[in-house]
Amino acid sequence: MTGTIIENLSGRKLAVLVTFLLLCQLTCFLIGGLVAPMPANAQMMIATVCKDTTTVKNDTTKWFYNRGKGACQNIGLENLHHDLSETDFVFAFQMPLPRENMILDYSRWQQNLIGVLQIDIKYHSLMEIQPRSVITIDARMAYRNKGDPEEQWRLYTRSVEKRNLDCDIEIKSEHHLYNCSAMPLFELGSLFHDYYLLNIRLPIETPDMNSHIGHIHDMSLIVINQNGGFTKVWVSLKSVFFPSIVAILVWFWRRIHMLQRKPVLLEKMLLSLGLALCLLNMPLEYLTLYFDLPFMLLLGDIRQGIFYSMLFSFWLVFAGEHMLIQDTSTQSSLKQYWRHLSAVATGCASLFIFDMCERGMQLRNPFYSIWVTDIGTNLALTFIILAGISTGIYFLFLCYMIWQVFINISHKRQSLPTMCSVRRLHYEGIIYRFKFLMLATLLCAALTIIGFTLGQVAEGQWKWDENIELEYTSAFFTGVYGMWNIYIFALLVLYAPSHKQWPAVEDTSDTQNLSEEIEFTPLQERSSEISSLTSFLKKATID
Repeated sequence: MTGTIIENLSGRKLAVLVTFLLLCQLTCFLIGGLVAPMPANAQMMIATVCKDTTTVKNDTTKWFYNRGKGACQNIGLENLHHDLSETDFVFAFQMPLPRENMILDYSRWQQNLIGVLQIDIKYHSLMEIQPRSVITIDARMAYRNKGDPEEQWRLYTRSVEKRNLDCDIEIKSEHHLYNCSAMPLFELGSLFHDYYLLNIRLPIETPDMNSHIGHIHDMSLIVINQNGGFTKVWVSLKSVFFPSIVAILVWFWRRIHMLQRKPVLLEKMLLSLGLALCLLNMPLEYLTLYFDLPFMLLLGDIRQGIFYSMLFSFWLVFAGEHMLIQDTSTQSSLKQYWRHLSAVATGCASLFIFDMCERGMQLRNPFYSIWVTDIGTNLALTFIILAGISTGIYFLFLCYMIWQVFINISHKRQSLPTMCSVRRLHYEGIIYRFKFLMLATLLCAALTIIGFTLGQVAEGQWKWDENIELEYTSAFFTGVYGMWNIYIFALLVLYAPSHKQWPAVEDTSDTQNLSEEIEFTPLQERSSEISSLTSFLKKATID
C-alpha cells in the first residue's frame, strides 16, 4: 500500500513544508498586529433637541438635523417652554460626527452599523420612575449621499418600538441622575449610504404611553461599526486564501481519483471541510461596494456556522478513525459517529434558530431586537451560555478522544520490536508525525473555541449591557483565520494519497518478514484504508 504523503514524504521536504506553513501563520498574526486597525469603532453622540412646530407630526418628508442647510438649533430640554408637549420636540442624531472640523462620511468598507441608545433621566420627586417602566419610541431613519442637497433626506426605515427602562438611583435628590441601562436600538446589515439621520419622538397617543418614564435630561446614541481598514485587510486575506484552498482541493481530489478504490470516510470529510472553508473564504464583501446587501451579516453567520459544524465534525471523525471505535471488518461511515455528530448538529441548529430570530427579523425591521423583552433576553442569554458550555464540553471530549488515540498507539507500538527493521522504522516515523499533527489539531481546536466564545460575548455585551472588559486585537482575528486555512491546507497536502512505493529490502530475512506481514494484511483492508497507520492499528487489533 502506498499510504499518504505524511507517511512517505522525506524528513527534509517535510521540514521545509512545516517551516513554510509556520512562516505563513506568523505573517497572519503580524498583518493583524501591525497593519490592520482595531476590528470595530465606537462613537458616542449627544442628541440635538429640535423644536417641531408643524401641524402634522407624522410627516415622513419632514426631517430634523443639526448640521447643514436648514438645520435646527439645539433648544435643550431645560429651556423648553411649559406650553410645549412631548410631541413638540424631536431628538436628532446625524451620523457620523465630524472630526477636527472635517465632515466625515461612512464608507461601504465599514460593512454594518449598530446603534445603542442611552437615556439620562433626572430625578424629580413628582415624576419618579416606576420599576420596569416601558418607554415607547417612534424612531425614523433617513439617509443622504454625497452630492445630494444638505436638506434632502430620504426615508430608510421607520418603526414604533417599546423598550424596558431599567433604572436605579442611590441618592434621591433633584440634582442626581438615574443609572439607566443602555438599550439596543437598531442594527444595519450594510452601510451603503454616506450619511444617516435618526429622529426619535416620544409619542403620547394613549394616557399610559410614556407617562412613567420620569424627567428626561438628555439622550445619547452609541454607534458601532466595523473599521474600514480592518475590512480591507480581512478581504485581502480572503482573496489570497480562497484561490489557494480551491487549487489544493482540486489537486487533492484528483490524486484520490487516480487510485483504484473509492474515497474513504476521512477523505470525504476532508473534501467537505475544504468546501466549507472555500465557502467561508469567498470574498463576497466586494459585492457590498456596488450593491446594497443588508443580509450580509446573516449570510456571514450562516457561512461561519457551516464551517464550524464541518470543522468540529471532522475533528471527531479524525480522532475516532484512530480509536478503533468502529467495526474493523467494514469500511467506516458517518452512521458510526451519529451520536457525536448529532450533538454538533444540535448546537449549530440552535445557534441558527437564534440568529434567524435576531438578524433574520432585522432584514424587515432594523429596529427589532430580541433583547428588548425579558423572555427574549433570557432566551438569547441561554443560547449564548449554552453555546459556551457546549463548546467547552466539546473541547474536553475532543481532548479525551485524542488522549485515547495516544494510548491506543502506545499499545500498538509494543508490536514494533517483532517487525523487520525497515517496517519498524517506517511505522515509528509515521507515529511521530501523527502525534505532532494531533497536537496541532488540539491547539487549533483550543484557539477556535476561544475565538468563538469571545465573538459571542463581544457581540452581546452592548446588547445585554454588562460591563465586560474585552481587549482582543486584530492580530487574534487574522491569526485564527489564517490558522484555519493553513491547518486545512496542511491536512489536504499531508493526507493526499502518495504515489511512492516502499523501497526494496536487501536483507533476506527482512524481506521475508516484510512479505509475510504484507501477505497477512488482507487485500481488501489495504485498498480501503487512507493510510498505513490506520491499517497497522486495525491489523494489530485483529491479531
